[in-house]
Amino acid sequence: MNLMQDRRFAPFFWTQALGAFNDNVFKQIILLLLTFEAAPHMHWNSSLLNSIGMMLFMMPTLLFSSWGGRLADTRDKATLIRTLKTFEVACMVLAALAIWYEAYVAMMGILALIGIQAALFGPVKYAILPQHVPRAHLVGANAWIEMGTFLAILLGTILAGAMIELPDSHRYSIIGVTLIAVALAGWWSSCRIPTAPPQQSAGGSQAITRSALKQFWTQRSMRFAILGISLFWFLGTCYLSQLNVWAKEIAGGNASMISALMAAFAIGVGLGALLYSKLSAGRLELGLVPIGALVIAVCGTLFAYSGPTGGAVEELGLMIRLRDGTLPPMMLELIGVGIGGGLYIMPLYLMLQIKSDPGHRARMVAVNNIVNALFMLVASLFAILITNVLQWSLPVFYALVALCALLIGVACFGYNPRPCLRIMIFMGMRLCYKLRIKGREFIPEEGAAVVVCNHVSYTDALILAAASPRPLRFVMYAPIYEMPLVNGFCRVAGAIPINNARNTPSAMRRTFHQIKKALDAGEVVMIFPEGQLTRNGEIGSFQRGIERIIQETPVPVIPAALSGLWGGWGTYKDTPPFSGWPKKIHARVRMMFGEPVPPEQVTRELLYQRVCQLKQYLDSLH
Repeated sequence: MNLMQDRRFAPFFWTQALGAFNDNVFKQIILLLLTFEAAPHMHWNSSLLNSIGMMLFMMPTLLFSSWGGRLADTRDKATLIRTLKTFEVACMVLAALAIWYEAYVAMMGILALIGIQAALFGPVKYAILPQHVPRAHLVGANAWIEMGTFLAILLGTILAGAMIELPDSHRYSIIGVTLIAVALAGWWSSCRIPTAPPQQSAGGSQAITRSALKQFWTQRSMRFAILGISLFWFLGTCYLSQLNVWAKEIAGGNASMISALMAAFAIGVGLGALLYSKLSAGRLELGLVPIGALVIAVCGTLFAYSGPTGGAVEELGLMIRLRDGTLPPMMLELIGVGIGGGLYIMPLYLMLQIKSDPGHRARMVAVNNIVNALFMLVASLFAILITNVLQWSLPVFYALVALCALLIGVACFGYNPRPCLRIMIFMGMRLCYKLRIKGREFIPEEGAAVVVCNHVSYTDALILAAASPRPLRFVMYAPIYEMPLVNGFCRVAGAIPINNARNTPSAMRRTFHQIKKALDAGEVVMIFPEGQLTRNGEIGSFQRGIERIIQETPVPVIPAALSGLWGGWGTYKDTPPFSGWPKKIHARVRMMFGEPVPPEQVTRELLYQRVCQLKQYLDSLH
């Protein structure tokens, strides 16, 4: 499916991209005028002005998002988008007049009007995508939207910096014509968005808004997604609200340098969104959230201390700062911050779309926008506290923001560690083996299942964890589970211990109860039905436990097979596992998932046959 040629997606993409471009051009021009024109001439504090400007842009989100969510859930979304684009055209006409007459107070008021339009557009923006795009293409659609949005921000930032440097006799008229022309282009594109009727009646909207708030607070996935997104916007607001002042007072740059730094951040976020789309293979990949936060923390710390140590005050042009080496490190570090942001935010927005009730999706997005705005407001107040009240330097401020990113990453890992562990295992296994994985599509995106596989090596579980697109709950030998150096990792990974040696009824009941509990919760459980490592490289007979599991909890069973591990360090070939020097390091290992077996057809004999067939196929490829 080519999304950019799809008539249900392409018009919305261009409408969203043009809107983001225009909003950013206007916002950046206002902030540049406040920093370089209003503040020096009127003796205003530029840092405080930038923080107030960001607050004016964000406050409408706090006040109007709930209303926007109700409108998006109870009105045709395409019609609502066209109405909002008409409002944008009117706002840009007023903006052109305010800029022409250098009415700075009016400019800030219009910034609030644009904030209202953005607050009303936000819920419909994310609610219309699942209605127009099949779920299988939703990750790609979100990646296109994020890339388009941040490319629009990039181009808008560059254009704003270029226009503000134009001669005084021309720049205001060119700015005004550009703002109005782009707004009209966005309105024209919105007229081509296909109808998207409401998925529920208009009645009871207030009760449904309360329902969305309740879902946010009581549903674990919604709480994680919305709070995570809001923390991203807290960090983003901290960076962007003071970047103008940083470039002018710390780096000694002009408006063009500010645009270059803003563009670097936008490029990074766009690259991060594309990287997520590549790494996730079209699935929800929450393990990248804490990794993204860690990237923000590392690159943010480097950025905090990348400015001239003497505190440059002379304003120099973009090319001079490029030649003297001041600008390139800052841009690379901001690109890194943006990449981390893209990896962090993409799975959270996708989770918000997938996990929310379709009939209340726009309201849930509205709740998200309200919480986002609250965190952005806190970020602006935090910037005012650090830079104006406490009068700490901007490098210290950005170092504190990087520390916040690190704490957010640690909190995200602690809240949901298994997806991140799976990615870390995947990277480790790719370093140890030449992995070739087939059949990942047979692991369901949601819902319970059992995976059964042949048991060759003590590294089998790690390879399966790396190969599966979802975290697996492994049933493992209890003495290994209880080893001091292993137990903590096994607990975090959610492994389920089983002791074949004792085989007491009470111990087995506990094991099967934990398996049933995991399956009832919609998780994927992984077992090795042989019950032990192979001693000769062949697949041993399957035990009866798999039949008991499916009798108690009927779920699909996915056969899997490993090939290429026999003779490695963790196998029984010739010597006991892990004896002597490591063998077959970076060996070619093939792993394959097969078609699920319905629960009513499950027998240990059938599963044994399926696993043997997969193993024979993989062996033939070596």
